[in-house]
Amino acid sequence: MKKLWGGRFKKEISEIMQVFVSSIAFDKKLAKFDILGSIAHAGMLGKTKIITMDESDKITQTLKDILSEIEAGNLAVDSQSEDIHTWVENKLNEKIGDMSGKLHTARSRNDQIALDERMYLKEEIIEIEKKLDSLQRVLLAVAKNNLGVIMPGYTHLQHAQPVLFSHHMLAYFYKFNRDKDRLKDLYKRVDVMPLGSAALAGTSYPIDRECVAKELSFSKISENSLDSVSDRDFIIEFLSASSIIMLHLSRFSEELILWSSQEFNFIELDDSFCTGSSIMPQKKNPDAAELIRGKTGKVFGNLITLLTVMKALPLAYNHDMQEDKEPLFNTVWILKNCLIIMSGMIETFKVNSGAMRKGLKKDFSNATELADYLVKKGLAFREAHQVVGKIVLYCIEQKKTIEELSIQDLQEYHVLFKEDVLNILSPKAVVDSKMSEGGTSTLNVEKAIKEAEEKLNYNINW
Repeated sequence: MKKLWGGRFKKEISEIMQVFVSSIAFDKKLAKFDILGSIAHAGMLGKTKIITMDESDKITQTLKDILSEIEAGNLAVDSQSEDIHTWVENKLNEKIGDMSGKLHTARSRNDQIALDERMYLKEEIIEIEKKLDSLQRVLLAVAKNNLGVIMPGYTHLQHAQPVLFSHHMLAYFYKFNRDKDRLKDLYKRVDVMPLGSAALAGTSYPIDRECVAKELSFSKISENSLDSVSDRDFIIEFLSASSIIMLHLSRFSEELILWSSQEFNFIELDDSFCTGSSIMPQKKNPDAAELIRGKTGKVFGNLITLLTVMKALPLAYNHDMQEDKEPLFNTVWILKNCLIIMSGMIETFKVNSGAMRKGLKKDFSNATELADYLVKKGLAFREAHQVVGKIVLYCIEQKKTIEELSIQDLQEYHVLFKEDVLNILSPKAVVDSKMSEGGTSTLNVEKAIKEAEEKLNYNINW
């Protein structure tokens, strides 16, 4: 396979070196973007009279034909090529001969790969944002359909205070909303056109970078040629944003795993997202959630990989940077599939409201409400906290719940307890008392659901 750089060398590259330096196995994914970038570049070369319009038109049309063949499945990328740029130019050479060599005028593989990756990532960010949007819609539907369901709320994985199950679903809605915001903000920094930076110093040809940027739908051009070809911040930032998304997916997966266990029994995952045991016939394992939790480590690792690759590189391009593609492509694949799987799991699980209600019995999650009652009667919170702590200890020793105590029992601990205290201790009363903004009361959650719907229905113009 013809090299783009062989003129200075007397010897052919060794076979092992050929395999070692080749990136075609993974950067063939960029074929479409490499060809589209080349089409825009060839058009610009013709318009600026760097090459003739006949040459420009011939190169452009042939590139379009090659792309059509690839998309139709009639042409496969040759795995023997050094990289995707070499393959495209060699394929062009097969069709139009030496004229193909004019395509590389005023550009380098250094700015070419930066362009390809930015075009690829722009497209994938939009696709990931759509999948996050779909996941949010599923969460919102589950929240609406289970508005009256109350569950134990946890801190330290211990029963804390009762909350609406819908409130818990909306907590993840807002986490994923921040993830979308991060992607939208990141998109602005990916949407920068580096072509024209050439190898590192720019070019002496009278190119029109704005023309190419417009043709490829970039909002701006890069401002420094050295920075343009040496920058992978946009990929690192994407991997960072992806790591946070996976963090949220992993936390949710952990809760689904716990909730679907016999000990919790809050939900039942659909069979289509579970597998069985090869030896224990009764088992129904939450494999989808476990795999999301496991693949989170790969995405974290991909971020660390690229940070490590880039941490000590002098300007400008270094071949180390070839190692950016596998972490990028792997993260995109994992993230998109995990979002699809998570949406499916949530959309199909069954909510066991009875088990959640049972979980609220004898858990003392209304203790804070009892302390707040005393505070509202004039007692300092620290003193109220001590009083209720003693009541809870008494209940534990007597194997009773707070609701089972009489008003006389409560008055043994403080005279401020009156008959009205008995009206505030049920899970529903506790939940609906949480009227502070962002709290778990039914009125707050109903309002939050409407606001969440408005957020989803507000379409950002990408």
